Amino acid sequence: MNSDYLKFLKHILIYSLVLGALALIIIQFLPSSFYTPSLPFLFFFFIATSLISYYFLVKSMTKKFIRFINTFFLITTLKLILYVVVMVSYVFIHRTEAIPFMMSFFILYLCYTIFEVVIILGKNSKSQTNNPGR
Repeated sequence: MNSDYLKFLKHILIYSLVLGALALIIIQFLPSSFYTPSLPFLFFFFIATSLISYYFLVKSMTKKFIRFINTFFLITTLKLILYVVVMVSYVFIHRTEAIPFMMSFFILYLCYTIFEVVIILGKNSKSQTNNPGR
């Protein structure tokens, strides 16, 4: 599992660099009222939540498949609650940046969620191919 986690870390860092470069390019063409200064911190936030959730999901894959499903739903629920708390807290504190922050948050949420699902599905299909009796 250690090599899988390091591989995921490498992939998510490369993915984040590409997203960050795209964000920098897009920001150059937008007025300053269309983006939030907290954008770099959002990248770190999504990387951290993705790494933590991936660790627990991969750990649950070594057990029964139902355990993986339960862990997946639990982690997804906890992440959604955390995301709502972060969004509401930030918007409550920085009301002038509410719309740019929520747009940035939502776009990064979609990007990182799609990335995680693709990686997990690929990992899960490989482990089912290797262990068909599971």
